[in-house]
Parts: sequence; structure tokens; C-alpha cells
Amino acid sequence: MAGEELMTYQQVIESLNKKGRQKHLLLGNGFSMSYDSGIFSYNALSEFLENLDNDVLQKLFQIIKTSNFELLMEQLDNVAQIAEVFEADKKVVANIRKATETLKESLIDAIKELHPEHVFEIPEKKSKACAIFLNEYLSKEGNIFTTNYDLLLYWVLMRNQLDRIGDGFGRETDDTDEWIAPEDRDWSELRWGKNSDTQSIFYVHGALHLFDTGIYVIKEEYNNEHVLLENVKRRMERKEYPIFVTAGNGEEKLSHIRHNRYLSYCYETLSNIEGTLICFGFGFGAYDEHIIAAINKAAKKKKDKDGKWHILNSIYIGVYSDTDMKHLKSIENKFKCYVRYFDAKTVNVWE
Repeated sequence: MAGEELMTYQQVIESLNKKGRQKHLLLGNGFSMSYDSGIFSYNALSEFLENLDNDVLQKLFQIIKTSNFELLMEQLDNVAQIAEVFEADKKVVANIRKATETLKESLIDAIKELHPEHVFEIPEKKSKACAIFLNEYLSKEGNIFTTNYDLLLYWVLMRNQLDRIGDGFGRETDDTDEWIAPEDRDWSELRWGKNSDTQSIFYVHGALHLFDTGIYVIKEEYNNEHVLLENVKRRMERKEYPIFVTAGNGEEKLSHIRHNRYLSYCYETLSNIEGTLICFGFGFGAYDEHIIAAINKAAKKKKDKDGKWHILNSIYIGVYSDTDMKHLKSIENKFKCYVRYFDAKTVNVWE
């Protein structure tokens, strides 16, 4: 960068390891773009609501004033049920149902556009390289936070069995006084909750493999694109929708987060980390104020029940260009902890 020589990513890691500093990782869209910018530079999911060619839906969005997909679907279902109770014109109810189906189909199209088939065929060499990058944190009791809701991180974690380290999900069985061999028990889908104490992977804005059934938060296991799309369709028919935070300012995103227990837990965990947070592919744009707020909360000194003090001392932000640096310098005073920068181009995630 002009006028300032930045540390390399490796220098940051070596320095923190030498100090014995706890490290955590925050990933933004730059992580996905570093794999394939031709795919992930276009954020299909955050824009599909705005670009729907459906006058009825556009008018409804203006009335409801939200980009929360789950809430939109819930509102449409409620309107249809109310219309039926009051014996409204059958054509009205049919139009509402049609609008609901259009919205579902649009989500499927957006997912397909965001995940071309070859994304599910990450070369083994790239997958292993990324696993090594991620394991620098996971193997040292660090946490990984991501605001991406695409499936790239999940796919790498699953391919390399790193999701089992601690994504908070696990299979459960009904409690019974009778002993039953594990192979004979009826196990549930992968549910979030009981394993959250050992969780180290956090999808702060949700992800397309996470579903809210109303009772449980479920993780789907995908083998290929066909399974992904079929599972999404099947769950939406049961009124279960992917958990993801779409477009909106920081306040709107935080409101969405607060209305989901999984997202709230992820956000609160980010708000209570200690040591150092390394940010890769995260630009801290105008709509990321809620993330800055979480970082600042973590930067406040806290004492736990055992009398031990915890604090986030510093953040290291990856910078790609002079434009990035200019923006980050302009907002640096918003952070309540020590801020340093490193050259994001030296992070060899996929090599």
C-alpha cells in the first residue's frame, strides 16, 4: 500500500503465536471471492428480493418493510389464512398462494445462481489448503465467525471433517431409562443446542444449510447440488426456511439476528471473545455497524465467575487496496480496541 508497509498474514500469525495470544477469525465475502470472484462477487441472495418481477410481491415488501425471508413467508401465509377465515374471494387467496410459490421458486433460482455445480467439486488440493488455513484457529481453541451464508465454508469443513470439531450440531435420541445400544437407537436430524458449549464455528448471518423448524435449528448434510436444491424445496414445503440475514442496514440485520436463537448465540459469542480477532475478506462497510458493535463489546474488560478477566485486545484487518485502507482509516476511531492491518493478498487460503 502507498505510504505504509503492511505486515504479511504469516507475520501476523507468527507474532501472535509467539505471544501466546488467543486467535479468532472473522470471514467476509472476500473469503468466497478468493476462491472464485466470478461467482461470489454477485450476491444473488441479497438482491433477489429487490429484483423480483412480480408486482404483488413488490407491493407486499413495501408494506411489510423487511428483507427477512422467513418473516416474509410467515406474513404471506398469515394473510392467506386470514383471508380464508373471512371467506374472502377465492381468487384473492389463490393470488396470495401463487405469490408465495413465486417467492419460494425465486429463492431456489438464487441459490442455484450463487452455487454453480463446480462449487461442489472443489479440487482436493484447494480444499486441503483451505482446511489448513482454518485449522490454524480451530486446532488452537479459536473460533471462526463468518457473515457469509453461501455453502463454500461449510463444504470445505465437511469435506475435511472439521465441522465435527464444533459447529454446535449433533444427533440426539429420546432420553430413556432403558439402555439401548447406539446402533439400535432412533437418532434425530443434526440439531443445534446441546453441543453449543463446545461450538467453535459460527454463521453469524446464518447459512443455506441451516433451517429453523420452529422447534429446532437443523443442519442439512449435502452431497451435491441436486441434493441441496431438493432438500431446500422439501423443507420449504413444510414451511421450514433457510436461516440467513439478507440485505438491510446494521440495525435491521441485528433485529433479524435477535429474532433467532441460533443467530443470537453466534452474535453474543462474537461479542465476548478475547485475545485477537483476525478479519479476512471483511470490509466493514456501511451496513456492518452491528459487527463493529460486537467487537467493541468484546473489547470491554469483563470478569468471569472465577474472577478471571477477559478482553479483546486487538483486531487485524486484511487490506486489498489503497481504497480499502482509506476507508478503514476513516472509520478506525469507531473501534474500541487496538487496530492493525495486514496485506490480504498474502493470505494463501486456496494454495
